[in-house]
Amino acid sequence: MSGAARVLERCDVLGRISEEPGRLTRRFATPAMREANEVVAGWMREAGLATRADPVGNLIGRRGEGPVVMLGSHLDTVIDAGRYDGPLGVLVAIEAAERVERDLEVVGFADEEGLRFGTGYLGSSAFTGRFDPSWLELRDADGVRLGDLVGDPGPARDDVLAYAEVHIEQGPVLERLGEPVGVVTAIAGQSHADVTFIGEAGHAGTVPIGDRRDALTAAAEWILAVEQAGGTVGRANVEPNVRNVIPARVTLALDLRHADDAARRAAVDDLRRRAGRGRDVTVEWNDLADFPAVAMDERLSAAFGVATRLSSGAGHDAAMMANIAPTAMLFVRCAGGISHNPAESVEEADVAVAVDALERFLRAV
Repeated sequence: MSGAARVLERCDVLGRISEEPGRLTRRFATPAMREANEVVAGWMREAGLATRADPVGNLIGRRGEGPVVMLGSHLDTVIDAGRYDGPLGVLVAIEAAERVERDLEVVGFADEEGLRFGTGYLGSSAFTGRFDPSWLELRDADGVRLGDLVGDPGPARDDVLAYAEVHIEQGPVLERLGEPVGVVTAIAGQSHADVTFIGEAGHAGTVPIGDRRDALTAAAEWILAVEQAGGTVGRANVEPNVRNVIPARVTLALDLRHADDAARRAAVDDLRRRAGRGRDVTVEWNDLADFPAVAMDERLSAAFGVATRLSSGAGHDAAMMANIAPTAMLFVRCAGGISHNPAESVEEADVAVAVDALERFLRAV
């Protein structure tokens, strides 16, 4: 069996380890996550790596005693996920590590998606000294406290010479270019906010249009402005959410991303000014996150030996790891650019190119 075929077979195995029957969902610190770690640890040991888990549940496979080149991605998933977002990068790393004799680590990060506690990059934050102690008091939907599941991750790692991550593209660019893989130049910065439009409830049949303070029409108008700015409104809560009542309150979740931080922040400022303008509503704006863009290391990127370049609109553990080490990423083409979806698909030939590129990386850095 070829290395790429073995990677895909292992992705299939992990794709059957889930919290839910009939679909793939694997959240942080669940029995399904622990089972996935045990299976991947076995494959790491077959590749000659000594395995352990750190206090937050990251799975680590190591060879050697000194400073290391680190390879990795995440093993958690979104709800109703595909098989390749995250695990592909871990399994390609194991395959490449088996080919090259050098000190290294392969890491399966415990929580990149942030599905259970809203803590994206929780796993990689533990490596970089950015684990926020206040997170320990967070509780999931069932009331489980994060601090009852994890220990103190300690200080940032200081023995990582370089970090590389392989990941499916999650977009259509490589497919349009006809390229199997591409080197990531930068991970886009992100702005997140909750924006609430407050109007007044009223009877849908008796209040004239001109007298209405309709929070939903004001919100809908603003959603179009978000689209024009290249952002996304992925969640809307409407109150009272009744057919024959004029909406009194609407809260929208804003997600705006750009590789240029100045352009992103200017777009957010413009959207803030436009929210509710010309409408008889009140607007409450709650900034939730401002993640800066992260440039990948040019020298490391060249080590893949791949010419195609593209940026990433999605967040990845590499953005966190860049705080402690030079970092590079390699994207693998996915069919239709589909991700966060059971229809995720990659070709064996493309995975083979990725394994070869990561092997070149390990021999060059």
